[in-house]
Amino acid sequence: MKILLTGANGYIGMRLLPQLLDAGHQVVCAVRDQNRLSVDAEIQERIEIVEIDFLKEPEPGKMPKGLDAAYYLIHSMSSSTGDFDRLEAQAARNFNQYMEAARPSQVIYLSGIVNNDELSKHLSSRKQVEEILYSGPFELTVLRAGIIVGSGSASFEIIRDLCEKLPVMITPKWVLTKTQPIAIRDVIRFLTGVLGRTETLGHSYDIAGPDVLSYKEMLQGYARVRGFKNWIFTVPVMTPKLSSYWLYFVTSTSYKLAVNLVDSMKMEVVARDRKLQDLLGIETHTYEQAIDMAFKKIEQNLVVSSWKDSMVSGRFNQQLEKYIQVPKYGVLTDKKQLRIEDREAVLDNIWRIGGETGWYYMNWLWKIRGFMDKLGGGVGLRRGRTHPDKIFTGDSLDFWRVLLADREKARLLLFAEMKLPGEAWLEFRIDSDNVLHQNATFRPRGLKGRLYWYSILPFHYFIFGGMIRNIAKSK
Repeated sequence: MKILLTGANGYIGMRLLPQLLDAGHQVVCAVRDQNRLSVDAEIQERIEIVEIDFLKEPEPGKMPKGLDAAYYLIHSMSSSTGDFDRLEAQAARNFNQYMEAARPSQVIYLSGIVNNDELSKHLSSRKQVEEILYSGPFELTVLRAGIIVGSGSASFEIIRDLCEKLPVMITPKWVLTKTQPIAIRDVIRFLTGVLGRTETLGHSYDIAGPDVLSYKEMLQGYARVRGFKNWIFTVPVMTPKLSSYWLYFVTSTSYKLAVNLVDSMKMEVVARDRKLQDLLGIETHTYEQAIDMAFKKIEQNLVVSSWKDSMVSGRFNQQLEKYIQVPKYGVLTDKKQLRIEDREAVLDNIWRIGGETGWYYMNWLWKIRGFMDKLGGGVGLRRGRTHPDKIFTGDSLDFWRVLLADREKARLLLFAEMKLPGEAWLEFRIDSDNVLHQNATFRPRGLKGRLYWYSILPFHYFIFGGMIRNIAKSK
């Protein structure tokens, strides 16, 4: 089958893509920026890529024709605390227009469980998108899921942060709300299971794991799997705004996502039935099994995708190509270079930078800078990195965004997502003479930007000097 995969570089899309390819399907990946599709060269050779921004007016002739099916995996909840519902509706309408030419037989949409009379803004938006897609020129299959648990999922990372960092928690009363989590592995099984199934056309299904749990029970279940105990006390006085700040400062989530999550967590999200499970013969995993499977992936360095690599996990929400040309005029720079002996060993060091490895010199200062950024409303260092030794264009890397990762040309270019009075780039490059270049570039915004640069200049001498020396070591 020829299948369109929207949201191909998202958390779900990255998991679904290899499954579709392994099943022998021809996959067309629709992305806003093909430079940040984080797949290896082998997969890139097997797919077709089309650049489409579904928030913009549809461009005639852009969508490939002859599609048999399409996956609609476009969500905007993390991008705004105010108008994400309008953006999601706009994207769905534009998708319908594109499908007028492509005419797939089936579109599969991953939505949220919407069984309550009163819905959060997030779930109301999901339901609105369903209604828009039902009016499209195709047969629609809707899968409605609650919390998705898997290595790299936003829900898993938030639970992980809370439990690992806070053995004793004072929590808002919404932790007593009931929900029905589902393992990411099961979500992918459902998404592939309904493909081409004519009996699912025009229908909506709830998909969920077997456990109905409160958020408190989920936190306790995580602790059991990890072999420790946590103590959780609920208080009725924590307002939604205070709850959002609590999630933001303790976990790796962005503030925008925290606000929308808190709004949703006040609503019970429980499946109505298991009709699709019975139809497809799928037995879902328990919550604790899902946690255990997630850690096995982490321990084996097999995390395929992470919500933190999404552009909306930080402040950078524009096309990467707009920043890939490092400016030369009106900027302040710190340039260092060092001759190296073992090119591949140094490239290995560069490709491991950040995350658990750190920044090779005075890591405690980097942590202080990350903490200050978090206090100021930035992303801080908590996003880390998805893979310990692989970097793809578009990945998040602590409080940086990867603009370019080209190992063959020995160049890594990062753009700062921390809160700054200006714009900052950090580049590592090895030239043909085996000289390592480390360039920090800052384009200040007015007098405040220049004062910022000169105030931290003494630290640059030690930090950047020590960093290049340690990166250049071959052992």
